[in-house]
This record gives sequence, C-alpha cells and structure tokens, in this order.
Amino acid sequence: MVTNTKESLPLYETNDSKEKLQQHASTMSKQGVYAAVSYMTCAVLLIMFNKAALSSYKFPYVNVITLCQMSCSCALLYIMRRWKVISFTVTEPHGKETNSMILVPLRTVLHTLPLAVSYLLYLLVSMESVRGINVPMYTTLRRTTVAFTMIFEYFLAGQKHSLSVVGSVGIIIFGAIVAGARDLAFDTYSYAVVFTANICTAIYLASIARVGKSSGLNSFGLMWCNGLICTPFLLIWTYLRGDLEMTLQFPYLFFPGFQAVMVLSCLMAFLLNYTVFLNTTRNSALTQTICGNLKDLFTIGIGWLLFGGLPFDLMNVVGQSLGFLGSCLYAYCKLRGK
Repeated sequence: MVTNTKESLPLYETNDSKEKLQQHASTMSKQGVYAAVSYMTCAVLLIMFNKAALSSYKFPYVNVITLCQMSCSCALLYIMRRWKVISFTVTEPHGKETNSMILVPLRTVLHTLPLAVSYLLYLLVSMESVRGINVPMYTTLRRTTVAFTMIFEYFLAGQKHSLSVVGSVGIIIFGAIVAGARDLAFDTYSYAVVFTANICTAIYLASIARVGKSSGLNSFGLMWCNGLICTPFLLIWTYLRGDLEMTLQFPYLFFPGFQAVMVLSCLMAFLLNYTVFLNTTRNSALTQTICGNLKDLFTIGIGWLLFGGLPFDLMNVVGQSLGFLGSCLYAYCKLRGK
C-alpha cells in the first residue's frame, strides 16, 4: 500500500524540526565527499595536461583548447545519451527514447540560459584577468571568490552559513592577503577585472546550484544544455580572433604526442565539468569554491616537488598554510554538520 506523502507531513514545523533539517542540509554526505575529492583530482590532472600542451609543445591558443574540450564534451554526452548509457534528468530512466534533436525540451534549454551566460562571462573575464597582474597578487585576489560566493548564495538561493563556516572562510581570505602581501602593487584596471572575474565565478557556481534544483536536470543534463548554448558562441569567437586559422599552421598539430595530450585534456575536461556540476549540486557553490582553493594548494605543492625552481618566501608559505588550514576547517565543519 502506497501512502500519500503530502498527507503524512505535519501541517506545521516546530523549531526543533527546522533545526534538524538545517543541520541535515549542512552535513556533507559520503557522496558529497566523493564528489569533492573527484573534482580536485580531475582539476589537478587537467592542469598537468594543459600545461603539457601550452608549455611543452608551446601551443598558444587557449581558446582553441577550450573549444575542443567543450565540443568533445557535447559529443560524448550525445553518444552516451543516444546509446541510453546516461539520462539528462533526475527522474528520466536511461532507456527512455527521445525524439528531440537536442535531447531535452526547448523550454528546459531556455531555462538554463542564465547558467550558460554566466559561464561565458566567467570564461571571457577569467582569460582577461590574468593580464597585467603578477601571479602572487592574482592568486590573492582570486581567493576572495569565496566571499562573493557566500553573498550570491544568500541572494540567489537563500543559503545561510554558520559562524564556523564564516570563520573558516575568513581564515582563507586572510591567508590569501598574507601570501600576496609583498606584491601589493595597485592597478585599478587589473584589480577591477580580477574582482569582476570573482563575481562571475560566484554567479556561475550559484547558478549551477539554483538551476540544477529548478530545472529537473542532473549533472549530465546541465553539462549538455550548457555546452549546447556555449559551444556555438565560442566557435564564432575563436574564428573571429583568427585562432582556428593559426591552429592549422601549428607545427606539432599532427604530432602523435601533442594529439595524445589534447585527447587526454579533452577527456579530463569532461570529467572535470561533470564533477564541478556534481560537487556544486550535491554540496554547495561555496564548497566548490573551497575545493578550488584546496586544488590550487595541491597544485602548487605538486609543482614545487616535480619541477622545483620556486623561490622560498616565508610570507607566501605562511599565507598558503593559513589557506590550507581554513579549507580544512571548512571541510571539518561540513562533515560535522556545523
């Protein structure tokens, strides 16, 4: 016998029940932990493959790499959906047929338009933000994304955080300031662009959480709609810049090693995008931002161990350690449901 869930719910909620629901919502599940760890692993590996293409083979066209990654992602999603390996919605069975060429209803694609627009802005502004500013200061300013994410989570999704979580975020921002304290060379335009990139990143992550809940799409569906809208715009952009034409003249274009690196980069980008959507929808936009900070710390550590050549700076080490401490404190608060 199936009971009516609406009738079984109480007509009102007590304060105790509300507190239990909030505590349950703030606790990170095992699936959430797996999603966070998977994201950080994929992110570090993707950086290595991208570095191999950009540095080892000296391929200068970042937009073309992004276009290849997005196109491969759409192709893989299309094939897996047609072969009924995956579904695009939460309730849709894998074996369900679809007659639509775009595999999802048009109104659903339009519903994800804010997500796609925020992603395009995030891409374009992030590319511009690395110009005209040194790396330590860039890292310092980008770490403030966590504060913007908390603000946009509150206004877009009504998400509130405990004092422990706010304190851990404060430690991360303070650590970023300490790490870049020796490079405080003010540049109005560069600072404005980096802070704009932070805002775009925060809006993008908050949009994933909001659209993911309201559209009925799972992580694969969100990736598909995002790629469906963004890929044509990115193709036009790279064509107008002349990057596609110059790529055809790249001397290592048909070199097996370069092609292998590009294929691995595209596959890892697909997994990274999936884990970004999965981590943000399973956990939160703020958790995704914290994982990004942890990923940066691991990347710096691995790069120092493998490649060396980085000068020792006590202030930078102290700042990075504070950032790592704040990220670990945040993870502890989420695991404990605080």
